[in-house]
Amino acid sequence: MSESQRTVARDVSIKGLGIHTGLPVSLRVLPAPPDTGIVFVRTDLPHRPAIPVKSTKIVDVEKSVRRTTLSKDGVEVQTVEHFMASLWGTGIDNAYVEVTNVELPGLDGSAVQFVQQLTAAGTVEQPAPRRYFALREPVFVQEGDSSIVVFPDRTLRISYLLSYPHPLLKSQFVSYVQNGAASFEEAIAPARTFCLKEEAETLRAAGLGKGASAENTLVLGEAGVLDNTLRFEDEFARHKVLDLLGDLYLLGMRLQAHVIAVKSGHPLNVKLLKKLDQALEQWKLGALQSATSEVMVGPQLDITQIEKILPHRYPFLLVDRVTELTETRAVGLKCVTINDYFFRGHFPGRPVMPGVLIVEAMAQLAGIIMLNTREHRGKLAYFMAVDKVKFRKPVVPGDVLVLEATLGKLRSRTGAVSSRALVDGKLVCEAELMFALVE
Repeated sequence: MSESQRTVARDVSIKGLGIHTGLPVSLRVLPAPPDTGIVFVRTDLPHRPAIPVKSTKIVDVEKSVRRTTLSKDGVEVQTVEHFMASLWGTGIDNAYVEVTNVELPGLDGSAVQFVQQLTAAGTVEQPAPRRYFALREPVFVQEGDSSIVVFPDRTLRISYLLSYPHPLLKSQFVSYVQNGAASFEEAIAPARTFCLKEEAETLRAAGLGKGASAENTLVLGEAGVLDNTLRFEDEFARHKVLDLLGDLYLLGMRLQAHVIAVKSGHPLNVKLLKKLDQALEQWKLGALQSATSEVMVGPQLDITQIEKILPHRYPFLLVDRVTELTETRAVGLKCVTINDYFFRGHFPGRPVMPGVLIVEAMAQLAGIIMLNTREHRGKLAYFMAVDKVKFRKPVVPGDVLVLEATLGKLRSRTGAVSSRALVDGKLVCEAELMFALVE
């Protein structure tokens, strides 16, 4: 069973100054319904414009230096990374976040105060499965000597290497595993933002860092940290992990992967997000996904109900009717006629239905079983493998193909289906099908 989505149990209010703008800002976190995601609301502007994380864009890092900024219809909310990491770390999937200015409060330069307030408020379970982004293959991005490679994994792991030409920034390595021995609140959330002394001077000259101080930013001089002490010996690398976690949560779902980053920052993090979004769209093209959040109730489904479950349409929808449907078994019909498109080029003088399309019809029926459950609502079903395929006799125009699919082992990530196709009670094809189920 998938984990359930969560939202805050009660309102959370936080005040502070924006690190870059220096402007006072109040932030209020409110509960939101399932599948809402994280939605920022600029209450200081007319009509209270909303900036939903999952349908917004990230401002070009050249225009938003050293911070992550979201924008929708020209309205921005800046420096969201620490707060987004705190939502990820406290298990919050859905929330309305009201802000009274353009930049979120910087607080002490880390996420720990956000986490403490959210933890004190608590969370409540919601009647919807949590959404995950599970990789199918590695993804890689690089700029100069900075790089990030992401490998498929069952949970989220971050391995970060920091190495810069400064005595305190040489070869720091941090490995963090979600739900590992060290909690997010203890190991990552307290790590504060940092910069070199000369960088701080450059930022101030550019009109940035107006709210920065020794209390919320670790400033590194030649002799070490100025007017402050470290919370961890490797606090700088830990903060990079914090930033990366916050940026990754802008995917709008929880990434399941091993992320290996070398000297990366917000610009490369944003580049990775774009590549992951592109990969997700490409993978969706090759997957079945239910077109509705509604669960169809059998025992019979007509073509309009089938179309609510399967994304296919003519000429590639190969199930005309479902005559039996339970949680583990389905029986469907495909009426084969001379008007079917494939007869125009497949043995034109002796029309025979291609065997691969018989297998596809069986796979579509199998997809109906797996996608028509609340547990797998919204998931993608990828046709992974076919085994023990046997074709017994040809299928020709005028035949009524009776498709049978029986669910075998069904896990959170994979499903096996035994399938048969019959005409007039005689077996024409049989196969073992395997699907991958991902968010």
